[in-house]
Amino acid sequence: MGNCCSDVAGGQSAVGGTTSYAVNAPNEAVDAFLRSRGYKGLFSQIELSISAANLRDRDVLSKSDPMAILYMKGSDGSLQELGRTEVVLNSLNPKWIRKYTVTYQFEMVQNLVFRVYDVDTQFQNIDVKALKLEEQQFLGEATCTLSEIVTKSNRMLTLDLAREENSLPGQIRQSGQLMVYAEETVASKTTVELILRCTDLESKDLFSKSDPFLVISKITESGVLVPICKTEVLKNDHNPKWKQISLSIQQVGSKDSPLIIECFNFNSNGKHDLLGKVQKSLAGLEKLHSLAVGENLFIPVLIGQNHPNKVLKSQLFVDKYSENIQHTFLDYLAGGYELNFMVAIDFTASNGNPRLPDSLHYIDPSGRPNAYQRAILEVGGVLQFYDYDKKFPAWGFGARPIDGPVSHCFNLNGSSNYCEVEGIHGIMMAYTSALFNVSLAGPTLFGHVVTNAAQIASGSVARNERKYFILLIITDGVITDLQETKDAFVMASDLPLSILIVGVGGADFKEMEILDADKGERLESSTGRVASRDIVQFVPLRDVHGGEASVVQSLLAELPSQFLMYVRARGIGPNQ
Repeated sequence: MGNCCSDVAGGQSAVGGTTSYAVNAPNEAVDAFLRSRGYKGLFSQIELSISAANLRDRDVLSKSDPMAILYMKGSDGSLQELGRTEVVLNSLNPKWIRKYTVTYQFEMVQNLVFRVYDVDTQFQNIDVKALKLEEQQFLGEATCTLSEIVTKSNRMLTLDLAREENSLPGQIRQSGQLMVYAEETVASKTTVELILRCTDLESKDLFSKSDPFLVISKITESGVLVPICKTEVLKNDHNPKWKQISLSIQQVGSKDSPLIIECFNFNSNGKHDLLGKVQKSLAGLEKLHSLAVGENLFIPVLIGQNHPNKVLKSQLFVDKYSENIQHTFLDYLAGGYELNFMVAIDFTASNGNPRLPDSLHYIDPSGRPNAYQRAILEVGGVLQFYDYDKKFPAWGFGARPIDGPVSHCFNLNGSSNYCEVEGIHGIMMAYTSALFNVSLAGPTLFGHVVTNAAQIASGSVARNERKYFILLIITDGVITDLQETKDAFVMASDLPLSILIVGVGGADFKEMEILDADKGERLESSTGRVASRDIVQFVPLRDVHGGEASVVQSLLAELPSQFLMYVRARGIGPNQ
């Protein structure tokens, strides 16, 4: 969806909104609705279609009659059934018609389990929801993650179906293949950009001109008006021209769906005066623009149902009308974009002696991960599916390598030539090894690792690679090079790079929040340059209680929006 509000605070407060500085940000009303229910990330519905090939024939006189069931596997191993297909009669190569709809959440690893059964003839007139699975013959099972499907260029994934032989426990037998196809269920990706103005508005203020703003609402089937867009307030202006606004076709319904555009005079007490309204569809607004004519505003007359509305001399003009395709995050993944993971780990002395149990770097012999390992596993566990070669740059900072000075950016693998390790396991192994090969020191400086990450991102841009980089910095303390770090972050804001900072331990991280521009104030460098976008997210790692989402998942939820802001601001399409 496009951003349906101009970014002036007065207009936002006029109808209860909040200021947004994002270019083509998600629709604020929908975003607020989802956040009010605890959902913070990319909200996308995925429709899964499945077919199978070379199924095992379990019937004597005919072919199998297969049905497929989809489960979501929880972190505790439990299975939640999401749906069942219909039964396809006498087929070893079924193409099921019934689809599954799954909510895709970027910040989570969503494990899917598919099970295929041969439904016995005597049960084929029973609703599939009522079938008892223990009475059907199990043909095979396949597993994958949802991210494995959506990152395929054609969004098609072929899986091997397997089953354990009853006569030979522990022996797995191949039972055919399962093909899964994913499609994003977006009604329309088209957005309409509008620049609207009015002429000859009436004055409602005693000693000054009106302070007008527009509210655009759609009309539901029941006749209820639902506000979907608002402009900024323009002070003392009877001929206002508002900043560009964007509407998605999905928000409106269709180009022919009726819209009510109301012009109000802003009052600080919240009782805004109606200056007039028009009713037009997007198609009608497009026609006004092409003909370069205005539409007269009217005021509803409440005396008598058949009394005509009062038509005003005030007019609405459409100075710009253009339609654009608003590609989604999944479009870019399908187009071949990669998300490349990088990590930097704090080895300063404030973490404590790694050999003692009270150290944040203590490696528990029982296998229980420490805070650093938890952050690597949670963030890397999600991002690894979006990185094709799974070779991750990994650094340490704030330590003294053997026989060397304190380094504020050293390769975690101990090499002096290259910084990459193989997979999440490689990061974990390099981290453990480094603990025994460096001396913890200090101070805590971020500038060097951020500069290294920025150089990698910059080199990727120069090579025209379709990559976006995520640097995870895990630290136990407040940085001492705040201004140098700000300078590095401001420079990096023009690159395909996001930075996640996870604070571990009990330190006071208030100063860290300066780097996270969530409150609307973008970072400024020592030369006065302002960051082109917010690329930093900070969160202190805490224990997760029952039913809560991981804080790291909440952190990752912001990444798709940061990615889209980068590519859209540069006019980069999914297939460029």
